[in-house]
Amino acid sequence: MTYSKPYESSIVSDLEILASRVSLTPPFDDPVLVFGLAVVVFLVAPLLLQRYRLPGIVGIILVGAAIGPNGLGLLERGETIQLLGEVGLIYLLFLAGLEIDIAQFVAYKDRSIVFGLLSFVIPQAVGMAVGVALLELTLPAAALFAAIFASHTLLAYPIVTRLGIVTNEAMTATIGGTILTDTLALLVLAIVIAATEGTLDAVFWTRLAVGLAVFFVGVWLLVPRLGRWFFRRHHEESYVEYLFVLAVLFTCAFLAELVGVEHIIGAFLAGLTLNRLVPETGTLMNRIEFVGNALFIPFFLLSVGMLVDARVVLEGTETLVLATALLVMVVATKYVAAWVTGRMYGYSHEEVAGMFGLSVGQAAAALAIVQIGFDAGVPGFGQHMLNAVVVMILVVSVLSPIAVERAGAGIVRARAQAPYDLAETTQRLLVPVSRNSCHAESLLDLAVTIRDPRDDESIHTLSVVQPDGIAQTEANVVDARARLEELSAYAASAEVSVLPHTRVNHNVASEIVNATIEHRITTLVIGWDGARSRTQAVYGHVIDQVLDRTTQLALVGRVREPLNTTGRILLVVPHGVEHNDGVDEAGHTIGLVADGVDAPIEALVVGASDSIDQHHENWIEAAVPDGTTSVETVPDWEALEDRLEAASRADDLVVCLSSRRGDIGWQPDLQTVPSRIARRADGNFVVVYPATDAKPDDRQFFRFT
Repeated sequence: MTYSKPYESSIVSDLEILASRVSLTPPFDDPVLVFGLAVVVFLVAPLLLQRYRLPGIVGIILVGAAIGPNGLGLLERGETIQLLGEVGLIYLLFLAGLEIDIAQFVAYKDRSIVFGLLSFVIPQAVGMAVGVALLELTLPAAALFAAIFASHTLLAYPIVTRLGIVTNEAMTATIGGTILTDTLALLVLAIVIAATEGTLDAVFWTRLAVGLAVFFVGVWLLVPRLGRWFFRRHHEESYVEYLFVLAVLFTCAFLAELVGVEHIIGAFLAGLTLNRLVPETGTLMNRIEFVGNALFIPFFLLSVGMLVDARVVLEGTETLVLATALLVMVVATKYVAAWVTGRMYGYSHEEVAGMFGLSVGQAAAALAIVQIGFDAGVPGFGQHMLNAVVVMILVVSVLSPIAVERAGAGIVRARAQAPYDLAETTQRLLVPVSRNSCHAESLLDLAVTIRDPRDDESIHTLSVVQPDGIAQTEANVVDARARLEELSAYAASAEVSVLPHTRVNHNVASEIVNATIEHRITTLVIGWDGARSRTQAVYGHVIDQVLDRTTQLALVGRVREPLNTTGRILLVVPHGVEHNDGVDEAGHTIGLVADGVDAPIEALVVGASDSIDQHHENWIEAAVPDGTTSVETVPDWEALEDRLEAASRADDLVVCLSSRRGDIGWQPDLQTVPSRIARRADGNFVVVYPATDAKPDDRQFFRFT
């Protein structure tokens, strides 16, 4: 094919115009090239450092220093990098608040407060003393100098997430203490700047106190209610849920700045308030972590690296003296704070080292304090101070991840060696699904919630098609397989593997029982619509037969609302069921549900006298230790119905511990309990049947004894 001269000339002209727009000489300013180069850094730098057993985030920081304006000059730390870096920092603190075990955080809030105060007060006191006595700074300038390293940035938090030690008590205390140290350090900044500008008056203190109080109380009360309302109405499309989370995050970050504190405080608080609404093992959490770890947080690390200027060490001894003083004090004071906290609460050497490594990191807050002090003309805050802080950031940016990596590995090893009685056999879950079920996703969410994190087994799903002529049966099998594939894709978004099975059988119950044997199933999760049928003994013909012919742990649930909107678990415990063979495993499973939805447990013991209430309280707290808040007795099932009708809420998850007919703990009332409670409970409802060592035929003995 040939082209005319004018057409060829037009192509050449367009290419010349395009080439003139794209600068191939550093620093690069083409947005596509800048973004592409950053992504290559995010990919290659961690892979290279893994060969030398160094944390990957160190590689991003070091490469940022190498290609930044103070290195090879390939990239400028322009508005785009600064914006994405700021977003990455906000996202980092949001993830920290989101992934904290909120029940543990509340239960051990004294540890977070103690560590937060120690890791601020000790550096602040030492820094002020050194600033006044050795550096000859004024008292306000010395206070601002100490605030530089009294705060800390969770640079090594991605390592804590990767190692799965976020819920370790020491790590929770450190992460929770961050909100306190950063708030206090930034308050020192605001006070010193106000004093320098001559605006430190009653109006300043009133505005700051009222603004902070309104912000914290308003966010803590409004966001959870707004979140539950939204997730109940929009849980079909996960990208809509993700956009809602982002909207809450950046709104809270902006409001924090509006009342006079840094946006990272608002981001952390947003994570805490959404914590209960975003299940740790769910699809939404997977998307939040994926976007943050793949894009936003690496941009923050790259931005930090581009701040580093290794040439400042050649600019005279004053910079070196200040940098050395800062490094010695930040390392010494942060370790002392971690050591004292560890001694107070009995933390191991690895946990103390992890607390130190996580809290010694410095970046955004330190840089903001020195930069604002420099711009405001605070005495002593000149170019040498700014350069010294940059050197400190470079050194601790390497030290913090390495310390956390080594300490975290020790914590993981200690956790792996801890006794775990319920893990003698691998957990295998089976979820029978009707091809026309409209609540299968919610049922699968329940299975994912109780899936033990120590096991890497796939969840089995099963759809049984009853024969109805060759053509119709084939069409039904196709529909059933398509439905199971939808569920597999749904679970894959939460990084959970699902193995779908389709069977054809007139007897649905027999095929489910056969599947439990064939795949060595340990736990059944069965859906129930809550309706009563004519042939029903407890639930209906199929479910009753499955329960009667199996011995595995079984959960029968009416799950219609998203589990992440659960505000409270009402645990119904019939008197006598605690003697069942598998009650400890059942309690452990209920504890997994409580951890998954992050909701408190209120236990109601039915038919027990007050004299043995302590016995039930001890058993329940031993079975589900992390979530129980109260245990009370109810005289009979009629009283329980009245209690549920009067006090149940739409965000309740009612969990009833029961026994199969003929098992230890069985009583005739248990036959009608599911339908009676289902009529009274407004929210989700699950009945848990403990596993038993007795064979199905052996239950005949217990029915008459």
